[in-house]
Amino acid sequence: MQNSEVLFRDKPIWQAIFSLVGPSILSVLVMVIYNMTDLFFINLLQDTAQTAAVSVVSPVFTLASAGATVLGMGGCAVAASSLGAGDKQDVRTVSSLCGWCAILVGAVLAVILNLGCVPLLGMLGANAEILPHAAAYLRILALGAPAMLFSVSAAALLRADGAIRRGLVGNLAGSVTNMVLDPLFILVFGWGIAGAAAATVLGNLVACAIYLDYILRRSQALSLSPADALRRPARLARVLALGLPNGVSSLLAGLAGSFSNRMLAGYGTAALAAMAAADKATMVVSLVQMGICMGVQPLLAYNAGARNLPRLRGALTRLAGLTFGFGAAFAAVCLLGQNALLGLFLSDTEALALGRQLLPWLLAASPLLGIYYLSTNFLQAVGRAAGATVLSALRQGLLLIPALYLLHALLGLPGLAAARAAADLASVLIALCLLTHAWRNLARQR
Repeated sequence: MQNSEVLFRDKPIWQAIFSLVGPSILSVLVMVIYNMTDLFFINLLQDTAQTAAVSVVSPVFTLASAGATVLGMGGCAVAASSLGAGDKQDVRTVSSLCGWCAILVGAVLAVILNLGCVPLLGMLGANAEILPHAAAYLRILALGAPAMLFSVSAAALLRADGAIRRGLVGNLAGSVTNMVLDPLFILVFGWGIAGAAAATVLGNLVACAIYLDYILRRSQALSLSPADALRRPARLARVLALGLPNGVSSLLAGLAGSFSNRMLAGYGTAALAAMAAADKATMVVSLVQMGICMGVQPLLAYNAGARNLPRLRGALTRLAGLTFGFGAAFAAVCLLGQNALLGLFLSDTEALALGRQLLPWLLAASPLLGIYYLSTNFLQAVGRAAGATVLSALRQGLLLIPALYLLHALLGLPGLAAARAAADLASVLIALCLLTHAWRNLARQR
């Protein structure tokens, strides 16, 4: 914990940022490769229906991960702020509450998703060709929901404790396990899309084991003791309030994805596969920007808790430039290499052509999207949960869902991708306004 205080309070700002951002970006890039691996090896089966099944199931687990995101990011913000204020017992209480809630919510989801699998997939646009593959994929992933939710929330808590490298080790170990097992299960054993799901579950279990080892044996701040959780269970409300913006974002992203898939289903299996591939191809841009901002959230929260405004201002200005630079560079790479990127996931010529129509729209707002992520994490760090929640709800719901219907009516299939760019640009403008307002209020309270 002393190391985390030195990092958050004393190190030069750029050095502190890169200490947090370096492992975070590496984790994100590994996550991108890890997410692409499933679709890459499934594509080698040359079965468009299995590729489309990934697109149909993805919104379900975007929704499922919302709980872990709430607990992890909310717990990270509260724990880091408590460290800044010197309240070590609160860190133990918060971490134990987050860990146990993640496991319990995951167990409930595992039961619900398995019992309601077929009707749920029917609602999400799975036709007779896609349904058997989507059901196999969903059922196995659902069994691993407790491990998935715990690994996401625990990784965020390790960042609050300053255990950046240990969190990276867990992320790498889980991702590498999945990537190694994918070709074995999908191609060698012939399990197809079910093999991809099994590899994902086992990868999450490996990551969980590493996080548990750190929390139970190495950390002086984090805890999974039920006694710590029961000491002040009401602290969960604060965790949920600060984590809600991320959860709302994941929840609404899943809902928007389900609406989009239902519209895509009208264009056939190739359109669903094309959107899945385009999403994977552009994932690196938004995830790197999100990873930068999530990685430095403990730095922002610590200095907000310590009322160190000059250091907080320095971090914000540097991060704004960093996220814009990464966004612009990665978007350019994706556009220039779009044929190669889409070819990793699609072998069908019709699906490839559709993917090329969608990709530029998905990248249109990428350079500026980092401002949105930075604003959301800053609002959480300074305790303005309501503003961060509104911002998340606007981008993934109140702006995106109407835009999907409007631009689809105007532009047809490309409109489903154009809607995301429109919602992103509007969200960035609103985010700048909320960030400026929150900063002025924080300065007045000093």
